[in-house]
Amino acid sequence: MTALTSREPKKMAAEKEPRSGALRLNQYIARSGMASRRHAEEFIRQGRVQVNGSVVTELATLVAPGRDVVKLDGARLKLPQFSSYYALYKPKEIVSTLDDPEGRPCLRGYLPPGAKGLVPVGRLDYHSEGLILLTNDGDLTFRLLHPRFKVDKVYHLKVKGAPEPAALDRLKRGIVLDGKRTLPVEIKRIPSRETKHTWLEVRMSEGRKNQLREMFFRIEHPVIKLKRVAMGPLLIGALKPGHWRELERKEAEALRAAAGLEPCAGGKVT
Repeated sequence: MTALTSREPKKMAAEKEPRSGALRLNQYIARSGMASRRHAEEFIRQGRVQVNGSVVTELATLVAPGRDVVKLDGARLKLPQFSSYYALYKPKEIVSTLDDPEGRPCLRGYLPPGAKGLVPVGRLDYHSEGLILLTNDGDLTFRLLHPRFKVDKVYHLKVKGAPEPAALDRLKRGIVLDGKRTLPVEIKRIPSRETKHTWLEVRMSEGRKNQLREMFFRIEHPVIKLKRVAMGPLLIGALKPGHWRELERKEAEALRAAAGLEPCAGGKVT
């Protein structure tokens, strides 16, 4: 398969999601460890990226690892030979990207030493904390983020006051946010010594921006604290804020299985 270039606009417009094994050009550059996706997009727009000898400026370009040759400023980019998986506990007041245009603290300062090509899977808002997966496994990243594959994420929330069962039932069924109904979620109360506020566990497969905060704001019980504790079978466990750990092979394979993927090609997991 050859790269799709800006000379094939009709075909690119039809590519709503990457085909199995193919990566968007900015993903490829990010996974090579040369730049974040945001900076990779800038490099593409600036005409600094070549695919199979031709300059490409179309962000939707797809490339096939192992077949297409991608160069940045004339230097060939290669993907890591092995798949890597790390669980990170994102602290509060940290941006869950590798770079921030506003100069706020971000995840780059929490990457494992020497790690290249890792990207965070999904986001937690600035004031939230908890589990983030760091990996260079593009297929897994895509499936964990897309609600179609139904990989649940679990959150522990402290909300203001004590929501009535009827209010929680509204959220369980789904409410309209920004013109689109949210998918059904599971909600159960977590026993605590709180008297003025309520702890809840929410299980959901969707992940819109600030979705949980918006949902509970609509029923007049705003979120006070929010922590993600699980992604599919991966649990945050005993991790402390700002700490990371490399996943065991069985954990990585369980995540891929939950997303409907085969074991890593050749068993290559660092």
